[in-house]
Amino acid sequence: MTDVSRETSGSEPVELDGSGVAIEPRPHAVASLFGEAWKPLDNFARDLATRGEELGLIGPREAERIWSRHILNCGVLSSAIGRDVTSVADVGSGAGLPGLVLALIRPEIQFVLIEPMERRAKWLLEETERLGAQNVTVVRARAQEVVDQLNVQVVTARAVSATATLIPMCVPLLHGCGELLLMKGQHVADELKKAAKVIRKLHLQGVRIEQIAPEGLETPTTVLRCWVGRNDLSETSTEEIAIVGKKTEEAPNAAATS
Repeated sequence: MTDVSRETSGSEPVELDGSGVAIEPRPHAVASLFGEAWKPLDNFARDLATRGEELGLIGPREAERIWSRHILNCGVLSSAIGRDVTSVADVGSGAGLPGLVLALIRPEIQFVLIEPMERRAKWLLEETERLGAQNVTVVRARAQEVVDQLNVQVVTARAVSATATLIPMCVPLLHGCGELLLMKGQHVADELKKAAKVIRKLHLQGVRIEQIAPEGLETPTTVLRCWVGRNDLSETSTEEIAIVGKKTEEAPNAAATS
């Protein structure tokens, strides 16, 4: 039996408590980036590695990169959420990525995890209880169905749908004022161009693509970031969208996020 609750500098997967599941060891960067949150994150990693494939939450052998591809990748998004934020909705939470991970790192914020699939919503409810995450509410619904019930400051999403489809799902939850933090992959610039009409229609402001790459993270996290209802920002024009997309395509370290 190998105790993977300890940090290790090794990158080779190790067996998780004799379960036959090979899990990526927790990187040293986790404690330095997230402080005491490493403890519930470690428990979450174990639970997701053990049950994730069976429940259809992660693919085969994803446990072998559970930290680098999933938990670290999502966790660094916490640095983009302002210190004055008190409410976040995560659309299409699935396995809890990024919503539950962010909730464990930022316990002072109330998170609503929106997930329409019964099996995944049940997992989120059970995992939230197991981890003692008292700042989390799980809602089994589509984002469009809970607009009248929620009014949050920030909306997050990861691997839900293409940008042109995702933005109209998320913006109404802000009720005219707030921020979108959408985790995207290597085709984000192309998606952004295709979403230009939607961006103009919904009056999005400050549209930008950012890469979050703190020390200890091998692959940057790519985020499409924009706002609505800010007095200090103008609406993003078609020309500005094209410029943002071009800069992203030319960036040497554009990261893929799944």
